[in-house]
Amino acid sequence: MKLIRNLEEYQPAGPLCLALGNFDGVHLGHQQLIKECVNYARNNEGIAAAYIFDPHPARVIKPDSAPKLLVTPQRKAELLEALGLDLLIYAVFTPEVAKMSPEDFVKNILVDQLHVQQVVVGFNYSFGYRGAGTPALLKELGTQYGFNTVIIEPVTINGQIVSSSAIRQALEEGDVEKAAAMLGSYPLISGQVVKGEQRGKRIGFPTANLYVDPELTIPGSGVYAALASVGSRWVKAVVNIGRKPTFHDEYPITVEAHLIDFNEDIYQQTMSLTFFKKIREERKFNGIEDLVQQIKRDRDEAARIVVLPR
Repeated sequence: MKLIRNLEEYQPAGPLCLALGNFDGVHLGHQQLIKECVNYARNNEGIAAAYIFDPHPARVIKPDSAPKLLVTPQRKAELLEALGLDLLIYAVFTPEVAKMSPEDFVKNILVDQLHVQQVVVGFNYSFGYRGAGTPALLKELGTQYGFNTVIIEPVTINGQIVSSSAIRQALEEGDVEKAAAMLGSYPLISGQVVKGEQRGKRIGFPTANLYVDPELTIPGSGVYAALASVGSRWVKAVVNIGRKPTFHDEYPITVEAHLIDFNEDIYQQTMSLTFFKKIREERKFNGIEDLVQQIKRDRDEAARIVVLPR
């Protein structure tokens, strides 16, 4: 997959099918949309592409109330490539772009610069100044300017529409299994392993402290069964997310992973955690011995739940 950040780099190489949206999380709804685009390109000897604004428009228009993201731009690109996308266009979203009318966006970008043959959007896609453009308007403009528009209907699970906001809420509530059902895969976070308080090592359960970009959504406080990835290695893990109430009255939220049967020094390395299930809530213990006994139970439960990749 080719990635470009400047539209002047785009060179037409066949009929272009363009997916429009932000695709945060690349969930099941997004996957349907991308697959439609890829199928069109394969059947017409064309190019399957996605056009994504970066940063997220909400971070420019309403930075104080913008939601946290589910994935980084790099992770999003990896997921989109795995679905068969040929081209990913990351376009800078600026206040000037925000003021562009829906018709100007279609004419100036989709038609004049990209020469689209087909555009695919979700049922709730909006574009142009103050989100005035709707899928219905896009379809009308497509007829006017000579391209086809496909609108993907919502994907539902147990009666709930799959959306990035619904996944974000599930994660914040610690329901990683619900989030996984909507994502189509277990939720994952990545970051650099940094030094912590070293207390885990002293009590016999060393932990890898993960620094996660504060703009990303992480699961809510609790203890989780997870799969850790360090380099090319996969390791079962029990992860605590929270404020360490046994030792602190006030403390920033941390992500700490005890890697089961693993004793290597991985400071400063990148680690990914894939969350399988929440084991329990975080709580305050009466003393170290009570905590150690609970960690042993958590470790055994995580070891039972997590399956290592073959």
